Amino acid sequence: MTVFPVAPEAVAGAAASLGTDPVTLADMLRVANSPGFDRWQEQVRRTGGCSNPIHLTGQTVTRDARTGDVLYSYSTAQEPGGRLRLACGNRRASRCPSCAWTYAGDTYHLIRAGITGDSRKHVPVTVRDHPRVFATLTAPSFGSVHNRPTSGSCRCGAHHDEHESAVGTALDPARYDYAGAVLWNNHAGDLWRRFTIYLRREIAARAGVTQKALSESCRVSFGKVAEFQKRGAIHFHAVVRLDGPDGPDTEPPSWASVALLDDAIRAAAARVSIPVPAAGDFPARVLCWGTQVDVQPIGGLAGVELTEAAVASYVAKYATKAAETTGTVDRRIGELSELNKLADLPSHTRRLIEACYRLDDAYPDRKIWQWAHMLGFRGHFSTKSRRYSTTLGALRQVRADYRARQERRERGLAEDLDDTEGSTLVLAHWTYAGHGHTPGESWLAAQLARDIKTNRDTAREERADLMDLDDMEEWA
Repeated sequence: MTVFPVAPEAVAGAAASLGTDPVTLADMLRVANSPGFDRWQEQVRRTGGCSNPIHLTGQTVTRDARTGDVLYSYSTAQEPGGRLRLACGNRRASRCPSCAWTYAGDTYHLIRAGITGDSRKHVPVTVRDHPRVFATLTAPSFGSVHNRPTSGSCRCGAHHDEHESAVGTALDPARYDYAGAVLWNNHAGDLWRRFTIYLRREIAARAGVTQKALSESCRVSFGKVAEFQKRGAIHFHAVVRLDGPDGPDTEPPSWASVALLDDAIRAAAARVSIPVPAAGDFPARVLCWGTQVDVQPIGGLAGVELTEAAVASYVAKYATKAAETTGTVDRRIGELSELNKLADLPSHTRRLIEACYRLDDAYPDRKIWQWAHMLGFRGHFSTKSRRYSTTLGALRQVRADYRARQERRERGLAEDLDDTEGSTLVLAHWTYAGHGHTPGESWLAAQLARDIKTNRDTAREERADLMDLDDMEEWA
C-alpha cells in the first residue's frame, strides 16, 4: 500500500504530473498536511477506497451490564473532521468502482452457490446434479443497426471494429422505432415476470402434470442479471435450475431434464406478450421477446465447455453495469435541455432519451421520463427467485459480523455478538452528516483505491480462491 508523503512539494509534483487543477492541488496540500491525515487514510482504506463515502457523526459506549463500568467508548470527535466515513455501497461501477467490486464479488458467490452448491450458503452440493441452463432472452428488432456479423460485413458495407462508436446505432434513424425501443425497455421487467409464469406452465405441460401437481413435485429457481446492448435495448441472462418441491435441498422429479427445460424456456419466451394501448400520437402495439433465445447447459455434462465459474463471472460482471455502454448519463435527467450540455452524448442515445420525454405524457403511469437515463428501463438489474441460493444481505452480514468480532477482539471484549449472557450494554447515537470527498480528498482516495485494486489483483493471481468467503480477512 502506498503511503503518501506529507511534504507539499511531493504532493504538488504528483498532482502536477496528472494535470490537477489549482483548487484540487490546494485541497490536496491541506489534507496531506493535516494532523489527522494518517487516520483519514485508514478510514479510506477501510471503505475499500470508496469514491463517495457516507459521513456519520456520533458516539457509542459499551458498559458492563452488572456494574455499569465503561468497557469501551468511541466518538467521532476524535476523527478527522469529526466524522466517520463508511462505504457508500453503490453497485454501479460508474459511480463507485470500489463498492461495485464488492457487489460483483457478492453476486459471483450468490450465482455460483446456486450452480455448484455451497454448504456455507445453505445450498447443498447436490444441485450440481439438477438440470441447469444459462438462458439469454433478448429484445426484438426496432430497426436495422450497424453491427459486426460473424461473417461478412455490416449492412452499410463496412467492417466495424468492436469498439467503434457506430456499432449499435441506427442505419436509418428516421425509420428506427425509438418509441418502441423505449416502451420495450420500460416493460422488460413485466415481460420477465410473465415469462416465469409461462415457464412453469410449459414445464408442467411437458411433464404431463397439472400446474398444481408441478408445485408439489418441482420448483423452478433462477438468478438473473440485465445487460444493455449497444443499441440501447435491455436483455436478460439467467441461470435457470429445476429443483424438488422444497428447493435445492430436494431432488427434482425423474422427468426433469436439461432438454425439457431448454424446450420449455423457448416455448415460454415465444408465448409472452404485453399489449400496450394507443396513447397520444403513439399507436397500439404488442411487446414480445426477440426471436434470439439462447439456452446452454451448464458444466458437468460431457462435451460442455460453459463452466460454472464462467457463468457466475459473467453474471457478476453485468451486475455492476447500467446503461453506460450506450453513452448515456448515469443519473436522472431533470430537463430535456440538459442534453445540450452533454457534448459526448451519442446521437442514437439522445434520440432514445428524447423518445422517453415524448412518451412520458402519453403513458404517465409508466414514469418513463423518470427513467430516461436508463432509456426507459425501470426494473432491477439483478434478481433471483426465493430458493435459488443465499442472499446479498446474508453475504453482507457475514462481513459485518467478521468486522464486529474483530473490533470486539481489539477492545478486549468477548466476541459473542449476540451477547447471550447479557454481560454488556451498548448505547449508541449516530447522525448522518453528508457524503463524498472534497476535490483533494477525491484525488488521494482514488490513488488509495488503485493501490487496493492492485493488491487484490496480485493476490488473486497468487491464490485462485481469494474471493472465498472462508477467508473473511481478505474479502472484508
